[in-house]
Amino acid sequence: MMSFGQAISTVFSKYAKFDGVASRSEYWWWTLFNVVVSAVLGGIDIAINGQQDIAVLQTLWGLAVLLPSLAVGARRLRDAGYSWGFLFLALIPFAGAIIVIVLLCQPSTVSAATQNSYVASDT
Repeated sequence: MMSFGQAISTVFSKYAKFDGVASRSEYWWWTLFNVVVSAVLGGIDIAINGQQDIAVLQTLWGLAVLLPSLAVGARRLRDAGYSWGFLFLALIPFAGAIIVIVLLCQPSTVSAATQNSYVASDT
């Protein structure tokens, strides 16, 4: 199990790596970090711009972490035994997001030997 800091560091070090696997803790710590930073930046945007619909900092953050978020999601789905293509289900309003969240919550199905080969090929 990864710690919060390890997960954030790992996701940023594998910024656009879609190969390999990601543990549940890595994915969910990243998601928590992403939500907290986005909320803080949203609060700063409101403090700067008032209650207008302009969220410059939050939008810039979203664009900056889009690729690593997709990459860790693809690695997490692979670890759970699914294809990265299931990420496209999130495009289906409401039900798609629920299905993807359920898939991301599934336990690892990748054996330790296979996971080690993914890690060895990443270095």
